Amino acid sequence: MGRTHVVQNINLILSDPHDSSGKWIGQREILKQVLACWLSINEADLPLTPRLVGPPGIGKTALAMAATQIRQQELYIYQCTADTRPEDLLITPVLAESGKIAYHASPLVTAMIRGGVCILDEGNRMNEKSWASLAPLLDHRRYVESIVAGVTIKANPDFRCAVTMNQDESTFEIPDYILSRLQPTLTLKFPSREDEKHILQYHLPFCANDMLAMTVDFLQKSHELKLDFSPRDGINLLRFAMKRIAQEKDHPLSTDDAWRESLEKCLGEEALDLERLSRQRNQTLGGQAIPMGLGDFFFAPDDPLRPDLEDYDVDELDEFDDED
Repeated sequence: MGRTHVVQNINLILSDPHDSSGKWIGQREILKQVLACWLSINEADLPLTPRLVGPPGIGKTALAMAATQIRQQELYIYQCTADTRPEDLLITPVLAESGKIAYHASPLVTAMIRGGVCILDEGNRMNEKSWASLAPLLDHRRYVESIVAGVTIKANPDFRCAVTMNQDESTFEIPDYILSRLQPTLTLKFPSREDEKHILQYHLPFCANDMLAMTVDFLQKSHELKLDFSPRDGINLLRFAMKRIAQEKDHPLSTDDAWRESLEKCLGEEALDLERLSRQRNQTLGGQAIPMGLGDFFFAPDDPLRPDLEDYDVDELDEFDDED
């Protein structure tokens, strides 16, 4: 049985801390901003609970983990989902072998009791009912109430929290009364070329330089085109490519072939042509990059017969408009 803690005569079984070993590479300013949120500059001052926002795989959780390491606190991570219930966030009753009810404290409540840091990961995948149970924790009251266990738990003065949020459509809209408690919003940007190279090298120190360079070039081009391929995508791409090369000892795969195969299998066939993918997404999202034409109505975007805008001479189109 894990660690226990008694609250109002209720024995709570605490969660185990997360191994926060890791290294934060680049973007030092946003790391300083997270640490500033967690400062307490006066006895009457309270820490802030920042929102760490950005596309999946960019390092939001790693950022909070790095800040926790600097503060030398225990780390707890709670993975938010659409099915998360208030009791999941707080205290869950479990039938023990003795036949009695055992109360298990979530990573969040354990961090509150132990004075650790809790990362609420992908917070905008969680519904409003669950968020409502955290409202008193996220303001000056700093406590939660467990209806299941019938107890009120106050946060240790050293307790800190951050919420990561992905920028995609498969999320809930968080109510304003919660958003007003999750401030400031800290937005992670895609890493620079040098930082991205160092990130990949850190995770894959055994990767060949030529394959590493191809991946960095691919990721940097995708960032320029506003596509959300992330360092995590690059790491997975490289891992699969290197495994394929190691596997095919009798019939060796070239580096280019292995990398291209891995790109297609990990990120999809459309990733083979970033320019085309960018144009398609701009159209889908209502962007102004490509005006709609007759080809868009009669041909699918990937139809080889579909005429592309660059197939036409701009001067000829202008003359056509003038005649019309």
